[in-house]
Amino acid sequence: MATRKKTTKRPAAKKKAKKKAARKTASKTTARKKTTRKKAVAKKAAPKKASPKKASPNKAVAKKPASRSKLTQSQHYDYVPIIDRPKFKLPKGARVAVMPYINIEHFPADIPGTSLIPGTSGFSPDPLNYGWRDYGNRVGLWRMMDLMDECGMRGTVCLNGEIIREYPRIIEEGEKRKWAWIGHGINNAPANFIGNTRNPDGSLNALPEARERQILESVLDEMKKTLGRKTKGWLSPFLTHTDNTPRLLEEYGVEYLCDYTADDHPFRFNTPKNNLISVPYTVEINDIPAFLNLGVSSEAFGDMIIDQFDVLYEEGETNARCMPICLHTFHVGQPNKFKHLARAFRYIASHKDVWLTTGDEMNDWYRKNNM
Repeated sequence: MATRKKTTKRPAAKKKAKKKAARKTASKTTARKKTTRKKAVAKKAAPKKASPKKASPNKAVAKKPASRSKLTQSQHYDYVPIIDRPKFKLPKGARVAVMPYINIEHFPADIPGTSLIPGTSGFSPDPLNYGWRDYGNRVGLWRMMDLMDECGMRGTVCLNGEIIREYPRIIEEGEKRKWAWIGHGINNAPANFIGNTRNPDGSLNALPEARERQILESVLDEMKKTLGRKTKGWLSPFLTHTDNTPRLLEEYGVEYLCDYTADDHPFRFNTPKNNLISVPYTVEINDIPAFLNLGVSSEAFGDMIIDQFDVLYEEGETNARCMPICLHTFHVGQPNKFKHLARAFRYIASHKDVWLTTGDEMNDWYRKNNM
């Protein structure tokens, strides 16, 4: 009789292995669920990232400015567009500050100067151009003074230092009217300009700082001696200067410089004491470029003044503006041009909410309210 082999209890072992595998799977599932729950909680707790907004076509997107050392724009002041500044305010809520700059200049008889007819400027003497210029100090200025008295305007005189010696009556009458005086070089002969010129080969012929100091000191000292007070402002002849000029002017106590016609508002220069500002000047509403370079008519120049005023007056309702008007006595002092200057000045004076002021007063107002 054959013996039966003893069988192993496989079903029980199999059942046990299945239970063990199930426990392992359950453990993994639980761990996955915990991890998922942790991620969900973390995601919920994390601050939501703002979705990038599309830039409005009418709104400029501000960009981080590059380091100044990498910029090729002027290092004398920072670029701050008008849309990024606080609204500018003027006394009594005025919309526009109107500032007539009157250039009163001396041209030595034996040196070429600004010419109506350049063909004779090389002669010495040059009676044609000299006499035309001299009309301004003999007649034109006094015509302009009467008009400005009528309109309640005062001038900011861009003064050649030699005017004090050559034409003292001008100083007397300007002082009676409480006009402002700013330095404008020794005289308007090119030999006394402040600036770096180019040699024929294109290399730079830099004006020595010692020479520039000599020019600045001679003008500022003479003005202080004659007027009895410090000169607050400066306009370089033909708006030329060196990179030393802003620093030197601040050192000598000058508070504002008009050489950069870059804005409708005053702004600060980058100077060591951070105390020099720009007060607006213009080469647009300026009779020399208008007549000698652009060739506009006398009537058109009057219209230019009025049109400039209209735009600034409208804008000034929400953000006040400065309006410099830059004049030379031997240009708009001539009767044919004066007629249209008078028309423009009377038009401006007929408006309310206009501050008829000087560069000195604008400088003082800006410092008091913005610095």
